[in-house]
Amino acid sequence: MSASQAAALLLADGRLPTGGHAHSGGAETAVATGAIRTVQELREFCQGRLHTIGSTAAALAAAAAHGADLTDLEAEADARTPSPALRATSRRLGRQILRTARHLWWCKRLDAAAALPHGPHHPVVVGCLADAAGLAPREAARLAAVDSITTPAAAAIRLLGLDPFQVHGVLAGLASEADAVAEEAAAGAAAGRLSSRAAPLLDFYAEQHHTMEVRLFAS
Repeated sequence: MSASQAAALLLADGRLPTGGHAHSGGAETAVATGAIRTVQELREFCQGRLHTIGSTAAALAAAAAHGADLTDLEAEADARTPSPALRATSRRLGRQILRTARHLWWCKRLDAAAALPHGPHHPVVVGCLADAAGLAPREAARLAAVDSITTPAAAAIRLLGLDPFQVHGVLAGLASEADAVAEEAAAGAAAGRLSSRAAPLLDFYAEQHHTMEVRLFAS
């Protein structure tokens, strides 16, 4: 196994302290509203998330790893995140990854990300950190794509008591789609095209989440 492959596995490890365990990726609101009740409904939710905001996050991560201007990427990320709650969550997760990155790999790009006035968006930091770890832009895209499905899946296990073996079977079944999303996003970013796929319902869920009286997750 090469150093870059080991780095990719480390960055994708759910035990890495990135703060993701405190977030549900919209799954908590979806469960509360009855949109997710079963493993099959979770699969549909994750698949939809992967092909929308997962694709967009993958493109932003690939562009950051490719060396795109970080200020421009932040503006692109803002434009693709209409929900104020989701923007705040993305930046909170970005800051947490920066804290983790200081103990892993560091570079001038991460210094620049840390200096952004409002705090960096999550996928932008993922791309910078992937580059610092010696990963290619397509690997940065893959990390972001996979994160878009593992976050709600892990949350659903806690929220609904779903069988973790079945839930991880869902993730395995989506693995090839995550690869395809990452490849497409990375190719587009290399050509100067950033995915702008969105899921308006997830923006609605993010805003609704803040009104819930009882919450297990931060978002």
